[in-house]
Amino acid sequence: MIAIETKNLTKSFGSHRAVDRVNLSIEQGEIYGFLGNNGAGKTTTIKMMTGLIPPTEGSIKIFGEDVRKSKQEILKRVGCIVETPGFFGNLTGQENLQIYLRISGSSKRKTIEETMELVGLDPKDPLLVRRYSLGMKQRLGIARALLNQPEILLLDEPTNGLDPLGIRGMRKLLRLLAKEQRMTLFLSSHILTEVEQLADRVGIIHQGKLIDEISMEGLRKQGSAYLEIQVDRPSEVLRLLETELGIFDFTVKAENRIEIFDAAEQSARINQMLVEHHVEVYQLNRKEQSLERHFIELTKGEKRV
Repeated sequence: MIAIETKNLTKSFGSHRAVDRVNLSIEQGEIYGFLGNNGAGKTTTIKMMTGLIPPTEGSIKIFGEDVRKSKQEILKRVGCIVETPGFFGNLTGQENLQIYLRISGSSKRKTIEETMELVGLDPKDPLLVRRYSLGMKQRLGIARALLNQPEILLLDEPTNGLDPLGIRGMRKLLRLLAKEQRMTLFLSSHILTEVEQLADRVGIIHQGKLIDEISMEGLRKQGSAYLEIQVDRPSEVLRLLETELGIFDFTVKAENRIEIFDAAEQSARINQMLVEHHVEVYQLNRKEQSLERHFIELTKGEKRV
């Protein structure tokens, strides 16, 4: 069953098209990663899906129903976080969720205690929300989105503000929701490594246009291998790759790491050359095509040095 469908979805602000004829079709129970740089149109798309702003053109259907025609009924089946969640700072997390339940008036709900524990918050914690860290506010926002047991969860940058342990816990929670409750997850993010570990399928939006859709399984199958090396003198290594081996297709990363493309079968030769020139090689690994590389190739978001 199709959970979310958009046709020629467009949003213009004056002469600027923030979202330009985007067509999406997302299956129930799917984890869909919506990727793009800041300003690409991700948040604007989610705002249209939730009825916060109307589209300029096109349509949005959730479970086959047009959002603009049946907004109130449809959105009862949807939980969402758009941008930074807002709360009453002088109340505890539990008190904030109690107010939300009274306002929402939904009879189909999880208990507050159960939901807070699910996202890693203590329902008995007396800490006021104004003293919450950004990560705690993010978890409380997800708890609020889950209270009415939605069938679709729309999350805008769900790991924003979380530390590595919190990110791992969030990843585990989102997988659980999709697998055990068949919840459809739509994750907007610019953090490619997180989406790569979570999503079944990804869509890449660039300057308002959906420029690619691919399953993670398909990406891995079509991916080409490359070498990643970590050395003590990256500038010298770049010169040697070009002058000694005629290799020009590489990218310099952080921490003295270099990715070398179209040379995966030359690892022994490259290593020997570096040793002969007294370059310290800390790591040399063969890797497969990544979502990050695929994204960069499509958006031309990074220059090779």
